[in-house]
Amino acid sequence: MSNVNTTWVPEFSEAAVLITGGTSGVGFETARQFAAAGVTRIGLIGRNEERGEKAKEKLLEEHPDIIASFIAADANDAEQAHEAVNKAISDLGSVDILVNSTVGAAGPQLFHDIPREELATILTQQALGPIVMSHAVLPGMRARNGGVILNIASDAGKVATPGESVIGAAMASIIMFSRGLAIEAKRNGIRVNALTPSLIEGTMTYDRIRNDPFSWRIFERAASMANLGVAQPQDLAGMIVFLASPQGAKITGQAISINGGISAA
Repeated sequence: MSNVNTTWVPEFSEAAVLITGGTSGVGFETARQFAAAGVTRIGLIGRNEERGEKAKEKLLEEHPDIIASFIAADANDAEQAHEAVNKAISDLGSVDILVNSTVGAAGPQLFHDIPREELATILTQQALGPIVMSHAVLPGMRARNGGVILNIASDAGKVATPGESVIGAAMASIIMFSRGLAIEAKRNGIRVNALTPSLIEGTMTYDRIRNDPFSWRIFERAASMANLGVAQPQDLAGMIVFLASPQGAKITGQAISINGGISAA
């Protein structure tokens, strides 16, 4: 252990990582990059059991020396989140780094077109997962006086965009939750940051957006502004691994945009 003011900054060789939404897209790429960086205990949480088992098998094929666990759970459900963390602790020994890469099913839609019965669902499917998962891992991290929580939100939580009024509200809640928890948890050596991408190629969300004319008009315009290139899953994963590493030990309470220059929010 590395002690800085009595806090624990975990080296990757001694840390266990748990990734919600870890069976595809940014979450799975993050698992791959953590394994390549020396993490030997990795847990993946997802709702689709078949996809989850395949992701675990693929991860083990690439890195046969690690311990990998798949846990089927809905991270938006507080009881399932706590049960999933308990299962991860049983399988991996601890949860020292939590990455919340959950994605809601809702796409861009003008506010007046959203049925009122869907409003609460859009908010909870997007915003609740990082909150309840953080609540589940916090006791163990506080007991060890160290840990890392990384939440993926979106630039929609920083920049107002037509069609993303409710999604933006959910993303803004993730950002402010991350900042507030960072201030509370720093006394226990726990770092909390958010990443706020815009459009990410190579994900199921990207494919879904491309198939919806209204959503694609919005994001096609945004993509044209990404002079540095539209973000890929590996771009997000690389920043996540850095922020979780000892090199990121002084960074907390930040919401970092990775968007290729679409905005400077």
